[in-house]
Amino acid sequence: MLAGNPVVEKCNERFQEIFGDYNKKASGKIIVSHFGEFSQDLVNSLSTSIEDMMLESGDKKGVVKRMFSILVEGLQNIRIHGERDEDGNQVSFLIVLQNEDNYKVTFGNLIKRSNIDGIIERIESLNKMDNAEVKELYMDVLSNGIMSNKGGAGLGFITMSLKSKNEIDYISEEVSEELVFFSVNIDLERVKKG
Repeated sequence: MLAGNPVVEKCNERFQEIFGDYNKKASGKIIVSHFGEFSQDLVNSLSTSIEDMMLESGDKKGVVKRMFSILVEGLQNIRIHGERDEDGNQVSFLIVLQNEDNYKVTFGNLIKRSNIDGIIERIESLNKMDNAEVKELYMDVLSNGIMSNKGGAGLGFITMSLKSKNEIDYISEEVSEELVFFSVNIDLERVKKG
């Protein structure tokens, strides 16, 4: 990524800010962070590594599976739908914070300004639903979803909401005339063995 690129610099500032905030939390530790592009190999490697770390930390398999679903949806969303800046950089990040009682998973990537309102509307709608309503929507979209030209049926945020059983927090920041840097934060409660 090019130094002096204002879009990359603004996105990196946001990444550093979140990373710094998480790092200051004495009760937790960052188990994974990455700023840059996400290849399919990196998505596979990160998902497997986080799964292994969770099992070593004593998390129950059900929590590990839910985390895996959240990670795969979030990272594939970045990889497939994340926009590129004018220099061709796909600016994106992942941070996973492990606390005593929960995990915080934060994804960030570029989105076209023209698409941001629709994305926020979808998240706000999900955040107003209880878990049973989210599950019903998930099943409906799974059965009747229309595939987009990039291969998705719109299940990403629905899956993240369903698997986390929590609201999705988000922040959007304009970084250029065309692009917005969008980050989402998902909390996943930990359930340990024993």
